[in-house]
Amino acid sequence: MDQNSWSMVHGRLLWIRLLSASLLVISFTISVQGQSAFKGLEPLFTIPKDYVVYHTDNPPAIDGNINKLVWQQVSWTDEFQDIEGAAKPHPTYPTKVKMLWDDSCLYIAAKITDPQVWANLRNHDDIVFHDNDFEVFIDPYNTTQPYYEIEVNALNTIFDLLLNKPYRVEGNTIISWDVKGLRSAIKIQGTLNDPSDKDEGWTVEMAIPFKSVSLGVGTQLPGEGDLWRINFSRVEWDTKVTNGKYVKLKDSAGNNLPEHNWVWSPQGVINMHYPERWGYLQFSRRAVNSVVFNLPYAELQKQYLWLIYYRQKQWFDEHHEYALSLHDLGINEQVIVSKKNNTLKLEATKHQFMAWITDTESKVMYTINHDSFVQQSNKVN
Repeated sequence: MDQNSWSMVHGRLLWIRLLSASLLVISFTISVQGQSAFKGLEPLFTIPKDYVVYHTDNPPAIDGNINKLVWQQVSWTDEFQDIEGAAKPHPTYPTKVKMLWDDSCLYIAAKITDPQVWANLRNHDDIVFHDNDFEVFIDPYNTTQPYYEIEVNALNTIFDLLLNKPYRVEGNTIISWDVKGLRSAIKIQGTLNDPSDKDEGWTVEMAIPFKSVSLGVGTQLPGEGDLWRINFSRVEWDTKVTNGKYVKLKDSAGNNLPEHNWVWSPQGVINMHYPERWGYLQFSRRAVNSVVFNLPYAELQKQYLWLIYYRQKQWFDEHHEYALSLHDLGINEQVIVSKKNNTLKLEATKHQFMAWITDTESKVMYTINHDSFVQQSNKVN
């Protein structure tokens, strides 16, 4: 969604709410010595959700019916939570997702429970989250940029956009971009825009062509074990019925009450545009339910890059320039990741920085810069 609309409609303060330290980095195998460096950032280092998506030779027909046999063979995700995580109340109504893939598309099925299904926006690229909606966020390269967003309401109105990088680093929203070849369908379990009865909800089916989310020339198909970052969001507005229509509730100043943001993998902050907080999607051609997801070692290493990034942004907010050393940020150069010795380095000026992590055994290193771009590079001896 574009930055101005996000600021207007999603204008709640991005306060980071502290969670229990037990949610922190035990799961990331961070050493006891290193835990203090993460203090105050715990919600940004909870473990993202994961889902193994299995290949199918019989892709689903996209008609909104998610009870087809092909969908019954794969598991649901966990039910959505509040965007900030477990510290906030559990969503009023359940939402969950399934996924499949073949050699052309990623397939998504969503079940959205809602006793009152409504939608008003009908034109492609309307700002769909002004209605209740279902949203998909995809980073196929796990670099935070570029990434893709698709929103749909119960009228099957699509808002699709490409973001060259996150809003926090002055990313641009390219609304003119479309998911070429996207197929989507909705089924409503009840009646749309009819407050006189109680509905069960609505279901979504999507087929997202790999070609449409591939950079450069040609289609980049996932390989066995490849990881994408992906997340799903549900926007739900509080409403009342006035003159037979759904009307959003307002505060004493006449402004719409803030919407509810319910997501698959909690962000830890009221902002979907932190791609590093999205869940992990692992592709497999093996038999359904035969693969157990294990967080890769490289993803554990990257946690320290994100630590540097967040600390640098805090430093900049306070000093109006970046810190020139890890020592200024309270971060050690030597850290242990999965029982391996790793070295952190930082090169910085007042206006930009780059940090990297590597161990003594690997031939690669991972870097992050002031624009939150993460990439893998060959290590130079």
